[in-house]
Amino acid sequence: MRIGFGYDSHRFDEDRPCILGGVVIPDVPGLSGFSDGDAVAHAVIDALLGAAALGDIGTHFPPGDERWRGADSMDLLARAVALVRESGHRVGNVDVTVVCEAPKIGPVSERMRSSLATVLEVDVSAVSVKGKTNERMGWEGAGEGLAVHAVVLLVD
Repeated sequence: MRIGFGYDSHRFDEDRPCILGGVVIPDVPGLSGFSDGDAVAHAVIDALLGAAALGDIGTHFPPGDERWRGADSMDLLARAVALVRESGHRVGNVDVTVVCEAPKIGPVSERMRSSLATVLEVDVSAVSVKGKTNERMGWEGAGEGLAVHAVVLLVD
């Protein structure tokens, strides 16, 4: 077994759609970023790559490389899953925590779990997604953006 930890954070951007875990969340600002800004997918990618000792998201999908401008982060996640499989591992389970005051994660967590499970090639029961506020402390609490923590277990 191998364990990986991933983290990502993005500022809110009023001019973009909000996409988290491959789910479009209406009526809230999106996230800045070179790709589509899906911080959930990005954190999971880093956790996967870290667990397999394959570098990080920037190694495989460098910001500034025009191939990845506006990219669908769930496509990037699928590419990371393929790299992990090529290294002889598969996903055991994934646990994701989104830290923000808004949007509320609970109402969309089941759709995010399903979206992630499909791309990770696991049963939805192997994916957890939850939201936490930062009790109005720090930049997340001030509503400037959000942060995501992800832990992945890989098995042979």
